[in-house]
Amino acid sequence: MGREFIDLFDEWSENYNQTVSGDDPEYREVFEHYEHILAEVASLSAGVVIEFGVGTGNLTQQLLQRGLQVYGIEPSEGMRVQMEKRDLPCVLLNGDFLDFPTIEDNIDTIVSTYAFHHLTDIEKEQAISIYNNLLGESGKIVFADTLFIDEQARKDTEDHVRLLGHSHLLKDLQTEYYTTRGVLRDIFIRHGFSVTFKQLNRYVWLIEASRAQKNNPNINMSTNE
Repeated sequence: MGREFIDLFDEWSENYNQTVSGDDPEYREVFEHYEHILAEVASLSAGVVIEFGVGTGNLTQQLLQRGLQVYGIEPSEGMRVQMEKRDLPCVLLNGDFLDFPTIEDNIDTIVSTYAFHHLTDIEKEQAISIYNNLLGESGKIVFADTLFIDEQARKDTEDHVRLLGHSHLLKDLQTEYYTTRGVLRDIFIRHGFSVTFKQLNRYVWLIEASRAQKNNPNINMSTNE
């Protein structure tokens, strides 16, 4: 459930902000337009928010600036330490996408950036099923994450990274659980969501899934891509 990457998160926690700022050339394309990506997710969020994989709190801060109530879920102790240093007015909890403390408030939005790919496709479906039951009738999921249009796009990206000599990024692409747009679209549709995808850089897509119309039999749950 993503916890196999905890050691990586802990090691990365102290220099994560430098990496997302573009200081590491190997990951510069991955985090291109980083602040814009966070702003896109925050702009689509409302009400009471659960944020999975809060990391060092960059998205959390933007959510709070919009006046939203945030429950932050983070499995990495190293990341939680960095987050606590910022003393942001949110509830920070130890948990992950599938195993997290019970939250009594009604949840309006579930968000995450750069994290959902740490679940296998089977675990992604388990997570979406949980969130379907957790969200209110007008609730939504807003993720920004790396995925591929199809398997050819995956191969092309790996070839691109290999040509650049970015061995660490290539290892990430080959060992973490990046999915395809079609697989993720089908998961959301099976659980009653309508979903749209918008590409934000070479790697990252904005994924907005709404269950506001899930009980209307006249609604076609197709996607806008």
